[in-house]
Amino acid sequence: MTQEPYQTPNRQDASLLRHIVLKLTATAKIASAALVVLVALVWYQLLNRLLAFGNGVDYAGNHLVGAEATALLQRYNPYFWVALVILCTIIVAWVVYQVVRGILARSRQKWVDNTSFQQLEQQLSAPALEVLLWAWQARDEPLRVGDLQLARQEIHAGRSQRLQQAARQLATLEEARQRNS
Repeated sequence: MTQEPYQTPNRQDASLLRHIVLKLTATAKIASAALVVLVALVWYQLLNRLLAFGNGVDYAGNHLVGAEATALLQRYNPYFWVALVILCTIIVAWVVYQVVRGILARSRQKWVDNTSFQQLEQQLSAPALEVLLWAWQARDEPLRVGDLQLARQEIHAGRSQRLQQAARQLATLEEARQRNS
C-alpha cells in the first residue's frame, strides 16, 4: 500500500476564515475595546480623586488614639490609599475582563450569515472543508462563529493531516476486517 501525499489547506483558506471571523466579530471587538477605554478613563479620574482625598485626610485632630498613634497614621496614610487604589484597580480590571469575556463569548455563539456561508462553501479547499466539518460539532445547530474560529486554529495546527491519516487508518482497518471475516 502506497502512501498518498497529504492535502493541506492553502493560505487562501486561512485568509478567508480570518476575514469572515473578523467581519462577524468586529462589532463585539469594537464594543469591548470601547468599554475598556471608557472604564480606564473613568477609573483614572476616580483614582486621582481618591488619592487626592487620601492625601487631604489629616489625623492631627484625632486625640482619642494618642499622639504616637496619630503620628503613625499620618506617616502610613499615603501607603494605605495607594494600597486601596491597587486593590480597587484589580477588582475593576477583573470585572471588565469578565464582561469582555462575556461579550466575546456571545459573539462566538453568533450564527454565520448566508453570505459568509456561501463564501466558505465556494472558496474553501477540500482539506479546509474537512477541518470545518470536524470543528462543527453541533450539526443540529447552524454554523457559528466559534466553529469558524476553531477551524482556523486547527488548520494552523495541522488538523487536516491528522483527519486524513485517521481516514486512511480507518479504511485500512476496515479492509483488514473484511479480509479476516
